[in-house]
Amino acid sequence: MTQRANIDAGAELDPVHPMSPPEPARRAGGLTAAEVAERVARGEVNDVPVRSSRSTAEIVRGNVFTRFNAIIGVLWAIMLVVAPIQDSLFGFVIIANTGIGIIQEMRAKKTLDGLAVIGEAKPTVRRDGRAVEISTSEIVLGDVIELGPGDKVVVDGEAVEADGLEVDESLLTGEADPVLKKPGDTMMSGAFVVAGGGAFTATKVGREAYAAQLAEEASRFTLVHSELRSGISTILKYVTWMMIPTALGLVLSQLVVKDNDVKDSIARTVGGIVPMIPEGLVLLTSVAFAIGVIRLGRKQCLVQELPAIEGLARVDVVCLDKTGTLTEGGMDVTELRPLNGADEAYVRTVLGALGESDPRPNASLQAIIDAYPDSEAWRCTESLPFSSARKYSGAAFSEGDGENSTWLLGAPDVLLKAGDPALSEIDALNEQGLRVLLLARSSRELDDPAIASDAEPTALVVLEQRLRPDASDTLRYFDEQNVRAKVISGDNAVSVGAVAGKLGLPGAADTVDARQLPAEQGEMADVLDSNSVFGRVTPQQKRDMVAALQSRGHTVAMTGDGVNDVLALKDADIGVSMGSGSEATRAVAQIVLLNNSFSTLPSVVAEGRRVIGNITRVATLFLTKTVYSVLLAVLVVCFQVEYPFLPRHLTLLSTFTIGIPAFFLALAPNKERAKPHFVRRVMRYAIPSGVIAAVATFVTYMIARAYYTGSGALDAETSATTLTLFLVSMWVLAIIARPYTWWRIALVVSMAVAFLLVLAVPWLQHFFALKLVGVVLPWTAVGVAVVASAVLELTWRHVTHRWPD
Repeated sequence: MTQRANIDAGAELDPVHPMSPPEPARRAGGLTAAEVAERVARGEVNDVPVRSSRSTAEIVRGNVFTRFNAIIGVLWAIMLVVAPIQDSLFGFVIIANTGIGIIQEMRAKKTLDGLAVIGEAKPTVRRDGRAVEISTSEIVLGDVIELGPGDKVVVDGEAVEADGLEVDESLLTGEADPVLKKPGDTMMSGAFVVAGGGAFTATKVGREAYAAQLAEEASRFTLVHSELRSGISTILKYVTWMMIPTALGLVLSQLVVKDNDVKDSIARTVGGIVPMIPEGLVLLTSVAFAIGVIRLGRKQCLVQELPAIEGLARVDVVCLDKTGTLTEGGMDVTELRPLNGADEAYVRTVLGALGESDPRPNASLQAIIDAYPDSEAWRCTESLPFSSARKYSGAAFSEGDGENSTWLLGAPDVLLKAGDPALSEIDALNEQGLRVLLLARSSRELDDPAIASDAEPTALVVLEQRLRPDASDTLRYFDEQNVRAKVISGDNAVSVGAVAGKLGLPGAADTVDARQLPAEQGEMADVLDSNSVFGRVTPQQKRDMVAALQSRGHTVAMTGDGVNDVLALKDADIGVSMGSGSEATRAVAQIVLLNNSFSTLPSVVAEGRRVIGNITRVATLFLTKTVYSVLLAVLVVCFQVEYPFLPRHLTLLSTFTIGIPAFFLALAPNKERAKPHFVRRVMRYAIPSGVIAAVATFVTYMIARAYYTGSGALDAETSATTLTLFLVSMWVLAIIARPYTWWRIALVVSMAVAFLLVLAVPWLQHFFALKLVGVVLPWTAVGVAVVASAVLELTWRHVTHRWPD
């Protein structure tokens, strides 16, 4: 039978060109095994390396050859020559951190590559006269590749068969209107089929194919182009500019002005420079993202673009396509209602013929096929593909007795005239959440634009959709997390509202027919803000609705599985596709749910929120250290005194107040929705915290300089100063660890106990050159830290009150 397109009344596609009679199709048998072997030997294979992650070499380079690793590497080499090994500990920490970063990203790469193979589309090619599925990389020049609705054109070629074949090339040309293809027309890789079917011969493969390089870049794992990473890059840029003059001043001050022992001066100079570098921040961000990918991978969620984790964490509106998202793909025919005295047996025969006429039936048609067997006496002579502009499809048949008939199957509220008695009956069914298709007979030709104007209603086909068992809990999760869910579907609005109501979606009772939506973006945004369920939405309207929501400052996620969702998925901030969805939707989506489970979405949202919220927390820790290090260096230069710390002291402080706590805090659960303005939000806490810590530390240092005299005075001054800085830094950590849980309290307390052990154990005292001398100065150091911590607490509360998140 002649191939036809999707006839589902609920599947929405782009507006298409008027139907043309199908071109005579030339059946191409494809290549033989010998011909394939010859082409492989000649290298005429589609060998474009499509990767879901960075290569191993790129991962190593990206983690090792960084600006700050180079700076620290030089300083480390100097310290290995001029100072004891204790003062070179920071170098070993950097090596360990870099190794952790490489290992975690390699694990993420393995996870992503494995999932990419699972989710890879398998185009159907003809070889030795048979249709077989192969991987995209196995296509060779001259292969005949079959196409159906939702299939992506994977290589360049020339159409050899076309039966109502309509191709959307918007991802390549920007033009949304599908193009009707005929045998001999050019097929460009990157396009996808929206209606009809056919086949084409591959004329360009591999890197010669149009958009092949674009496809490779689009599917490559990346760590860039996100607000979080760009914000960190901005911070690091300013840190670098602050470091250069400060470090030069510190070098001159310690080596020239004070005229100390050269090795000791170098050690203290390096001790002042190293903590200015927030070396662990980039690493921790990469590790947090990589672990997020691994966690989601275990739940069969493929993150095709890493920043999608971050983006979904910022989402405040999620647009859901009903079919395949809230409902499962399968449907069941629950009732057949003949109209106008039609014979039920005859109607069953018509439906069986319609079902058999489509070689790639969708869920609705598959339910009809399962319910009504085909009559071999009927022959399909012509077909009309479904399109969202029509909301129906059709076919012309030669019946067994020689009579010809033309039939339409589609949306009742489109095919029936206003006021038709059957509409009230249909509304009652829709209110129960049932899907209803109308079978109608027409006396006109299929290519007549007015074919539906005099169609005679023959029967109603009532379908029951299978609700996803996890959909209700997922919608409830979004509601609890202040993420507004909008159901937008091509189905009847009342039916969509009934399904949403069964799942407990707030506002499901008030449905909107998208045919009544205003075209003006601002007015459309008003309607979208006030309602949650929309029916009879066309693909272009889906795209417009996403744009309208974005115009109001919303971060929009769009879910879908059909080719009709592609345009909206492409324009949404985050596109989420089901693994069983069309190849086109998987190609443009940033996140693919390979297990087709809508319930995985909360995990993705939670993972994004965990990463963004926690990185914001720990970034404050790292940048507080940078601020107080820079300010301490400036104060040392201005007051012409020795720098109070050796590298070992700041390595110890960084480990206990930043490094270890940050690792645990970065991986902790965090349900808070990510907020914009990362740099501003971090710096408004880090700057005052760093200033207070630096001032308190320097005050203790100057008091100690006046108090201690004689040999060993500098070590005693350093020990008291270290105590003050540790206590103030611990208070910063205690603030950042809020809200407290048992493990957060245990984390803070364990860091304090670890530092006390260093002060109490003799060999650790010697190793880190820390020994509190006397009673007055240590308690003075504690007193200064208490005052500073009180000021710090008041400052944080003021900042939080003045600029609430």
